[in-house]
Amino acid sequence: MSLYQEYLQEIAERQEQGLHPKPIDGADLLAEIISQIKTPGHEARADSLNFLIYNTLPGTTSAAGEKARFLEEIILGQTVVEEIPPAFAFELLSHMKGGPSIEVLLNLALGDDADIASQAAEVLKTQVFLYDADLARLADAHQAGNAVARDILESYAKAEFFTQLPDVPEEIQVVTYIAAEGDISTDLLSPGNQAHSRSDRELHGKCMISPQAQEAIRALQKIHPDKSVMLIAEKGTMGVGSSRMSGVNNVALWTGKQASKYVPFVNIAPIVAGTNGISPIFLTTVDVTGGIGLDLQNWVKKKDADGKVVLDANGDPVLEQVYSVETGTVLTINTRSKKLLLDGKEVHDIAKAFTPQKLEFMKAGGSYAIVFGKKLQTFAAKTLGITAPVVFAPSKEISHEGQGLTAVEKIFNRNAVGTTPGVTLHAGSDVRVTVNIVGSQDTTGLMTMQELEAMAATVISPIVDAGYQSGCHTASVWDKKAQTNIPKLMAFMNGFGLITARDPKDGYHAMTDVIHKVLNDLTVDDWDIIIGGDSHTRMSKGVAFGADSGTVALALATGEATMPIPQSVKVTFKGELKPHVDFRDVVHATQAQMLKKFGENVFQGRIIEVHIGTLPADQAFTFTDWTAEMKAKASICISQPEALIESLEIAKARIQIMIEKGMDNAKGVLQGLIDKADKRIAQIRSGEKPPLAPDANAKYHAEFVVDLDLIDEPMIADPDVHNEDVSKRYTHDVIRGLSYYGGEKTIDLGFVGSCMVHKGDLKIVSQILKNLEQAVGKVEFRAPLVVAAPTYNIIDELKAEGDWETLEKYSGFEFDDNAPKNTARTEYENMMYLERPGCNLCMGNQEKAAKGDTVMATSTRLFQGRVVEDSERKKGESLLSSTPVVVLSAILGRTPTLDEYKLAVQGIPLTQFAPPVGEMVAQ
Repeated sequence: MSLYQEYLQEIAERQEQGLHPKPIDGADLLAEIISQIKTPGHEARADSLNFLIYNTLPGTTSAAGEKARFLEEIILGQTVVEEIPPAFAFELLSHMKGGPSIEVLLNLALGDDADIASQAAEVLKTQVFLYDADLARLADAHQAGNAVARDILESYAKAEFFTQLPDVPEEIQVVTYIAAEGDISTDLLSPGNQAHSRSDRELHGKCMISPQAQEAIRALQKIHPDKSVMLIAEKGTMGVGSSRMSGVNNVALWTGKQASKYVPFVNIAPIVAGTNGISPIFLTTVDVTGGIGLDLQNWVKKKDADGKVVLDANGDPVLEQVYSVETGTVLTINTRSKKLLLDGKEVHDIAKAFTPQKLEFMKAGGSYAIVFGKKLQTFAAKTLGITAPVVFAPSKEISHEGQGLTAVEKIFNRNAVGTTPGVTLHAGSDVRVTVNIVGSQDTTGLMTMQELEAMAATVISPIVDAGYQSGCHTASVWDKKAQTNIPKLMAFMNGFGLITARDPKDGYHAMTDVIHKVLNDLTVDDWDIIIGGDSHTRMSKGVAFGADSGTVALALATGEATMPIPQSVKVTFKGELKPHVDFRDVVHATQAQMLKKFGENVFQGRIIEVHIGTLPADQAFTFTDWTAEMKAKASICISQPEALIESLEIAKARIQIMIEKGMDNAKGVLQGLIDKADKRIAQIRSGEKPPLAPDANAKYHAEFVVDLDLIDEPMIADPDVHNEDVSKRYTHDVIRGLSYYGGEKTIDLGFVGSCMVHKGDLKIVSQILKNLEQAVGKVEFRAPLVVAAPTYNIIDELKAEGDWETLEKYSGFEFDDNAPKNTARTEYENMMYLERPGCNLCMGNQEKAAKGDTVMATSTRLFQGRVVEDSERKKGESLLSSTPVVVLSAILGRTPTLDEYKLAVQGIPLTQFAPPVGEMVAQ
């Protein structure tokens, strides 16, 4: 059967699912299609033309290369296709976004035919995705006296690729759709259990919210064909939990506009909103597509005559509506006055959504075009020996004379690119920064791969110290979907220059270590900037930002990221921890005490500068990781010298193990990290460059001291699934003490795993089992306990120290990498399962608890349907707590009492954390 016949068969299968033909990305199939176009009278010629013109992916896909070369033949007159005259061939090239199309256009522009060269030059002037080799060709031609090359460069220097685009409309009419009440997680827009389909945009679009919601959106569009549908999180924040480009893609697919009529299912310009705005990392993703994200503030806290917030019976603020945005409400967004209008009257100021930079993203159809455009303009001006005219909005530079720097301000100033020389920048400044470490994870990696192909990138930027492609989110089940997607992803990323969890040539054992743990080790400088394709990219060295797959691709391709310097909230500690308290309880208590003190989440959208000091990075990560649930933009851990050196030594040892397993590449990236760590250790020991610390006179949005003396029992994050106010469910903000449950809440399954645990947690599991065995004899589980170590290194160390033997003794299942599971587990027995290192239940895309279960877990996610889905009989709920609470809950089949808990952890050193002595500030 020919490739074309196979494609027709796939089309028929997709048609049964209500899907259109899948876009073509392979050269062999397109070559066959082109052959049919060239054959007069071929029965498939008409369909083949349609597939070539409207259904071929652009960029650096192999199909794009085949298409570009065919169009070049047509333009040169070597092939005649009546339906594609040369002018149309040029138009098609103009929509192919770089890569082979740029090569063809340069061939034509720098060729001998003056008429063709002129036409090619006009198309090139509209393109921005040019790389070093393309620019070198232009520069060489210009130096050789080529007039066309000079004409193109002069256009680039003027940034005509941007200035000649249509302006953003002054008024945008929208019709509202309430997607949910309360916080909307990206799981609602792009469920984790559908991660396998994210690169198939049309198929993945079917999982957004619900079929009923999709029908409602279509109905609104039918009633209001001239308006955009705006998705709203009523009484909540839009896009909490992760960046998730697939979520924005889905919203754009249903409510946005097609980026190019020649590229299917790639839509841009979605409009989203929330009563409390948009989650910061999700808003960055919206910017990628040139969309709009609004902070509505349509509900506010009610105040009494004295100006005090009115509380309800539960102690929560009473909200009152300022204006209605119920589904079907028609609003006007005025992009000039930057006001939101209802019935012609202003109801809210939305200036934050229309900064000069954001307006540029909207005009250009996304932030990538601006990033590449600025680099292109700079190159052209330098090549011509002229000063580039000011076209783009200048980056906002905020500098306060005499004011010190917070930790994040120091990192951004050190890594800034293109700022005014000699100016020290403070929070609120817009900054381009170089990126040191970039991480791509396996359920968004296929989209990152597509983004790299779309922006015509072929190799990782030399600026990046290391890029890593994980295999942890698909570690649980090696099913057909994983077998199809993961090898392809690993081969691409390995060829692009990343260190990959799986060797495309099977030279080393497939490593499914949790990406955040690996990135935490690969970060070997506390002044580094890290970008990762997951919201839990929250390293405890340097500053790390979770990002969408596109921003990850941009960081890999350019070695840069662009963002404002965030404000910071300083968190310090006082008091003394009781011996039965785990560090996870400190993390949860921080959130609870913060909410009690401020009455609102002061962490949201800001950096948490946590002065944790005494903990090594592996354990400190438990805090920085959780800051994603605190809705912080990122977190920085301020460490004492001894703790930082210990962290770097641990990182070196683990990187060395990666090298010994054969994971380094020809450029010696991993060895380079060890060398960098050695240099940093030497700087700390000599005093040449002490650990990162803020200045004593730094200015913070807020400062907060966590009182450790107040933590008397384990703390649990509860999804509060039965709260009468649906907006307060699944928020991570309900933190309760263990005694609240009275030892009576039934637990159906326990889970110890995800990025929130470290080696010490697995040792705690082992030690609790030993304690209970000594106290009561044989330990029996009244509920299943799933244990997934974050990394293989941890397992190896536990084996050497004897703890793994204890875990094996009580387990009824132990993973076997030589025979990984090929189907997800749907039923659990009351025993302990030792699962493969990776995300497991926390991700929810492969393994899940039984519907309707109540789960006690160490993981990060309690969103509806993530770890456990609802059943007809009851709501599924995922309570989040420390490792000892989870283990005891599984053994007892219920929440333990405080006395039962204290007995089980007696003699176990749960944490070594103690507040640092003295203020950690730069000397």
